Amino acid sequence: MKTYIKFIISLFNVSFFKVFAVFFVIILITNVLEQIEFFKSDDINFFYLIFLSFLNTPSIMFEILPFIFLLSTQFFFIYLLDKKELEIFKYSGLNNFMIIKIISIYTFVVGLIFVIIFYNASAVMKNTYLLIKNKYSDDNRYLAVITENGLWIKDEIDNKINIINASKVDNEFLLNVSITQFDKNFEILNIIQSNKVDITFFKWKIFQPTTLNDNQESNSSEMILRSNFNLKKINGLFSNLSSLTIIDLLTLRNSYKSLNYSVIDIDSHLYKVFSYPIYLTLITVFSALIMFNIGYQKNSLFMIILGIFLSVIIYYINFFFNILGTNEKIPLILSIFMPLIILSIINFTSIIKLNEK
Repeated sequence: MKTYIKFIISLFNVSFFKVFAVFFVIILITNVLEQIEFFKSDDINFFYLIFLSFLNTPSIMFEILPFIFLLSTQFFFIYLLDKKELEIFKYSGLNNFMIIKIISIYTFVVGLIFVIIFYNASAVMKNTYLLIKNKYSDDNRYLAVITENGLWIKDEIDNKINIINASKVDNEFLLNVSITQFDKNFEILNIIQSNKVDITFFKWKIFQPTTLNDNQESNSSEMILRSNFNLKKINGLFSNLSSLTIIDLLTLRNSYKSLNYSVIDIDSHLYKVFSYPIYLTLITVFSALIMFNIGYQKNSLFMIILGIFLSVIIYYINFFFNILGTNEKIPLILSIFMPLIILSIINFTSIIKLNEK
């Protein structure tokens, strides 16, 4: 590897690790404060709260990586400008385009490493964090999971424990439903079966249920069952996809499809993860082009403020397209790649005149 490439990569690493470390500490402290508020009624050791915060922080860091790369690139160029290194590079025959090429290729490789290693590690840590925290939550009395055998729900209400299984989900309805009711000692009280249950509200409407009690079977046209779950709550239980590794996401996607459950949220999350190296590369190039265009005329504080402002704009553009995709207003894959296409066009048009600077 040529000496100037080693120098550029080394300097970029220094900028990146400084920004990464600062944000890691800020998010860790914020998480600690959040844990203190959550566990204020429990006698929890402070170091245990730090441990929980440490488990939760990496997944948040992964989400803000584009912001970190943008600022890291700015600090990288601020150093080059302050030390007149760019002028030295020009005298050595290293043009602006070549500098961007080096850091963009390096960013893409680092992005792949973050997706393959860091994302999966952060997902495992996030899942551990949620499991521990759930033990101290009121929600520990009930849970829901999706397996190859359908949707399973454990629901404690009215001094009963309901174990519910549905083979399919059709909008607000559970299909082919079996409900086994236990008392607190797990003695069977009833078994209720129905082809269709409306779960729109916390009072479920069971259509044409068949109830088995002490080997006696009875039928009715309709039954109301109180639950801690409704449609919105069930959908929300599976929304924390950042706690699942890529393999877990693919497995869950297959389970969703077998249940006739919407896979839009999972597909959106997977597309975002898989496209992350490209996104980080485009952000890095975008930040570099901004620095080349205004770096000579503006001070460091202005450029950092500009970087933060642009990061916010890019975030909301991504958020807007993601909402359109998950709400099926536009094709999902388009909602993920449209912001990348826009960013690519901006970079391409800016890079044409780059070496004139």
